[in-house]
Amino acid sequence: MPILRKKDIRAMSSKERRKKLMELQTELVRLKTMVKAGGAVENPAHMRELRKTIARILTIEQDERLGKGERE
Repeated sequence: MPILRKKDIRAMSSKERRKKLMELQTELVRLKTMVKAGGAVENPAHMRELRKTIARILTIEQDERLGKGERE
């Protein structure tokens, strides 16, 4: 289950997307730090979902910056 769907990300303003991106990146760094310190992550698949959602946000930001709008 994605954290954010593409249509939800597209509905956000650019400022909201940047804010959400920072939150997700902070959470991912926290989880990575926990793993490096030897701790166990409750749900390892959550890290993958975070990475995928971050990529979705960055892709949509880039599309809008280039004026592509909806991706195929």
